[in-house]
Amino acid sequence: MAHSTADIVKESLDALLDDTSFLPELTGQSRQKAFTSLVSILSTPNHVSKSFLRVTMEDEQVIRIPAFRVQHNNILGPYKGGIRFHESVEEGEVINLASLMTLKNALHEVPFGGGKGGIVINPREFSVRELNLICKKYVQYFSEILGPDKDIPAPDVGSGDREMDWMMGEYKSIRPGLPYRGSFTGKSVLNGGSLGRREATGKGVYFTFRYMLHNFVNEQEKWLAERDNIFAKTALEHKDKTLTMAVQGFGNVGSVAALEAFQCNYLNNKIVAVSDRHVTLYNSDGLDIPALVKYTSNRGGDLPVDDHQLQEADVKAEIRDRDDVLTLDVDVLCLAALGGQIHKDNVTDVKAKIIIEGANAPITTEADQYLSEKGIIIAPDILTNAGGVIVSYFEWLQGRETQFFSEEEVYKRLFDKMKKTFDTILPQFFGDPFPLRQNCYIHAVMKISTILYRQGKLY
Repeated sequence: MAHSTADIVKESLDALLDDTSFLPELTGQSRQKAFTSLVSILSTPNHVSKSFLRVTMEDEQVIRIPAFRVQHNNILGPYKGGIRFHESVEEGEVINLASLMTLKNALHEVPFGGGKGGIVINPREFSVRELNLICKKYVQYFSEILGPDKDIPAPDVGSGDREMDWMMGEYKSIRPGLPYRGSFTGKSVLNGGSLGRREATGKGVYFTFRYMLHNFVNEQEKWLAERDNIFAKTALEHKDKTLTMAVQGFGNVGSVAALEAFQCNYLNNKIVAVSDRHVTLYNSDGLDIPALVKYTSNRGGDLPVDDHQLQEADVKAEIRDRDDVLTLDVDVLCLAALGGQIHKDNVTDVKAKIIIEGANAPITTEADQYLSEKGIIIAPDILTNAGGVIVSYFEWLQGRETQFFSEEEVYKRLFDKMKKTFDTILPQFFGDPFPLRQNCYIHAVMKISTILYRQGKLY
């Protein structure tokens, strides 16, 4: 089971109830009532919209496709979150992802609320024309609740800049004469998108790991050695090692994170395994990541699956089962595929001592607790994969000002914003016994709760 927002909010507020430095104005029964109100507000979405898109296929058959848009909370700004194109999409998952977006934006001080969308399809089973129509229908059905100052979708699993371009074009047609550039982010650069948006999430995922294991650990080595903290011990043990790394998922996030690791001059990384929906590729001496990136870019994103394709890619690797990547004997495991990948049935086989969540909720609650108790550092999704929404915010700003940043400036702004979050969270994490995920949730809940209180929403 994934981390539910209701549990996250309640656990965070329980930890804050006796902290008199948090909302000190609230005392006694007033404090208890306010905290009960906060649990109710933050554990439920503001709006859940569902439609069945009516789509005419190329063979003239009409089908109905379930589609969702969930708007969780907008106290910090317009709703913001991707649209997932996947056959496993269901309402409960979209609600949970929307609420996690609220927390993620609060943690990184991005002035957006949390939203999420989903279309229940496997995009590989539709023609380009059919996908174009599905995107247009989505905007038509949900246009009343979308907009640059209302709710701003972005790409997610199964969607990309092409789909966002189509959707913005349809929004512009439906709303003639109104501002439209900021209605969708993650667009192509030619269509008003930001340089670096596609790579932003993957770069942010690796930057999280690099900053923790290089910058923070080196700067705070003496302080960490004095901590009676199992996670500090794990970090110090890996400070000067040649780190072996496995990456699950070789899409927009995983391939970029793997390439960042391969090219990193700060840490001695060796990418020994990568996987996708078909296969795990393993080489104990390290994989040629640039060659795999080149190969997948010409093959619809798929990794080589046999010796002939490996030879074509000019890559040396063993071909293994796709799920083997999760249980290899490596130092670092980057999870950049889908949710629920590590669970009660395989968690005891996980050998990595550091896990980076590039995907949303890739570890179930039970597995997360088991791993944390063993001193395994888990850099959670809310902290690590915020690069996409941060650069989406930059894209939204650029669209409003019609002034565009260079790619170098985008990445500098991204890393500066993430660094600010790390410098707040990491000392707390290594200084107290709470796992990193819990530290992040508490910090995010504090931010949103304070704004709700200041705006008089608890009465």
